[in-house]
Amino acid sequence: MTAINNKVKKRMQMGADLEKKVGDGVIRRFNTSMTISVNDIEFKAPKLRRQFKAVMIVALMTLGTVGCSSKSKLQEGQVGYVGGFLGAVVADEPRAALVGRQILSRGGSAADAASAMYFMMSVTLPSRAGLGGGGVCLAFDAAKAKTEVLDFTAQAPAKISPASDRPTAIPGNPRGFFALQARYGRLMWREIIGPAEHLARFGFPASRTFARDLQATGSALLMDPSAREMFAGKSGVKVAQEGEPIDLPDLAATLGLLRARGVGPMYTGPFAQNFTKTVNNAGGSLTTKELRNFIPKWRATVRVDVGFDVAHFAPPPAAASSVAAVMTSVLEANGDYGGGDVGERATLLAETQLRAFADRSTWLNAVGSSTLNASAITSEARIESIMQGMNSDHRSPLSSFEPKPYNYHENPSATGFSAVDAGGNAVACAVTMNAAFGTGRVAKGTGILLASAPSNTGRGAIGLAPMLLVNENAHEFKLAATASGGVAAPSALMNVVAGTVFADENLRTAISQPRVHLSGAPDVTYHEPNLGPKALKALSKAGHRTQTTPEIGQVNALYCAKGLPSAPETCQMATDPRGSGLASGSMR
Repeated sequence: MTAINNKVKKRMQMGADLEKKVGDGVIRRFNTSMTISVNDIEFKAPKLRRQFKAVMIVALMTLGTVGCSSKSKLQEGQVGYVGGFLGAVVADEPRAALVGRQILSRGGSAADAASAMYFMMSVTLPSRAGLGGGGVCLAFDAAKAKTEVLDFTAQAPAKISPASDRPTAIPGNPRGFFALQARYGRLMWREIIGPAEHLARFGFPASRTFARDLQATGSALLMDPSAREMFAGKSGVKVAQEGEPIDLPDLAATLGLLRARGVGPMYTGPFAQNFTKTVNNAGGSLTTKELRNFIPKWRATVRVDVGFDVAHFAPPPAAASSVAAVMTSVLEANGDYGGGDVGERATLLAETQLRAFADRSTWLNAVGSSTLNASAITSEARIESIMQGMNSDHRSPLSSFEPKPYNYHENPSATGFSAVDAGGNAVACAVTMNAAFGTGRVAKGTGILLASAPSNTGRGAIGLAPMLLVNENAHEFKLAATASGGVAAPSALMNVVAGTVFADENLRTAISQPRVHLSGAPDVTYHEPNLGPKALKALSKAGHRTQTTPEIGQVNALYCAKGLPSAPETCQMATDPRGSGLASGSMR
């Protein structure tokens, strides 16, 4: 046997390769950087050549096997830990959805994913989801077939100082998502908050969703020096445009503290004391006692039986969700939506919405609290009363309602997001700053935008509309959906739910369909521009005064028609084309 020739030496090269090819005499060792061709070695005797080739094949295959077996398996908490179906997430802000998917891939639960998505949006969409705001989450535990709501809405302080020119709410989001993850999460807390901290520290380009919020508020936001440092574009005099870089070092430091020590420092101790001082300096009104005493509340949901399934909604102050519950009850009791044509469906939806909004005036006060408990809102007796004399072919006049529908001027600035894991555990959340960008001011040195205190002028959580649909007997998840858009949120949600749940439509079809909305205040039936002539004719014939509006709310949803975990092949995910969100995961 001669020495290996120069050609062999050239083929000994760097570069990882996981292929193995034996047929032509070429063998590549797994996870190595060396390639050897046996055919390049010269032999004087054919027998020696065959023996050497056989030995080399066995030896290198053995090395490859050792290399494979020595490779450590992925551990829980590493991306890719979950193989196959992992569930899905959906959010108004794309980066949040991507982080949520990564959390599911690491073996995290739906609650882990939802919490990580929230903290990411506290960085990338603080106009609606800042640390200073609050919200509600519906959580379904598949093993226990139990659904409950976590209320951490940002409430007003007990006393607002006369010196406060921008009254602020008590921050609810940090403790809220800590409580959600503590009860239903699997991963370490640092894994939940770490991605958001990293992005805030090293910067990111403004997303289309956030850029739209910035443009809507405009230069008024930059009047606060701290807000200007955070959100000004390259010019320094205008807000950042889509794609312009944003870095938030103060917020990163705050998130780093919460990552390392939990959310406790936000509510008690030196940081909390400094925070309350900066809030008051920024024109707010907050005491360390009120901050320390804020506690998220686990509450009963507003329940509606839908066939063999149960729909769950949030009670007030997330009144839009409760109004959607009433609408769902009416459609379920009526039973005509699925069999109707486009005109009949449009008139039925509009009449259902009008009656639900008129009913809202009987139990909701101006600041968002209710005179009814959660179970009473959709009681059988109340739904029968609401439906009395209902005929969708003839629109009910406002004079038939007492009290009449009331315009609460609810805040349209909110965001919703949902997550479901492979086991069928699900979470649907909606959060708000009680107004776009809250007070428009930042607690100096913390990077925290301050939420507005709820008021009877529209600021608050009335417009939050999350929903879950589950089969409790089978321990199955069916639907998670959230809607935003102020007064139009429950109507937007019902347009989608009616399509999927009552008419068996594809989720994307239901979300993209043109919508109708009638609150009775004003007495106009709004519709989106592409509503067909047959539906418009039916509305007009039924006595509706119609008007076109660019869009009616935004809805994001995850839907498993035959249930999860039993039938993952039926699952669909969709974000609203009216926005710029993202749905990500193993669903269609």
